[in-house]
Amino acid sequence: MPSRTTINFWLDTLLLVVFLGMSWVSLIIRFVFPPASQSLGWTLWGRDLEWWSSLQFATLCLFAAGILLHVMLHWSWVCGVIASWRRKRSGAAAKAKPDTGVQTLYGVGLLIAILNVLGVGIAAAVLTVQEPPL
Repeated sequence: MPSRTTINFWLDTLLLVVFLGMSWVSLIIRFVFPPASQSLGWTLWGRDLEWWSSLQFATLCLFAAGILLHVMLHWSWVCGVIASWRRKRSGAAAKAKPDTGVQTLYGVGLLIAILNVLGVGIAAAVLTVQEPPL
């Protein structure tokens, strides 16, 4: 079994590669293709704008999954830092280690809150999108 340091190194390396790929695809979409309304028939290496946009979304999803895994691997550290800040703010001298069960509940709760905010944003967009006039 590889060490946590090795896992973190390779995860960070993967995140860098995926970020660079996503950036490259985004630059292709933004600066190589004409605006979407004018891109019908345009291709780059045999692929149209729709394909490049799908690739951009796929790399975004991969990047988001990698970041989620990264935060999960560092969650105890994140909770420890926050607990340390809270202790400093309250003037408490005790260095009680945060309970891992409570840390897990905080993490799951935060993830649920983030997904709900994204869901509300998508729902608002779906409910307010306007079709072009006929």
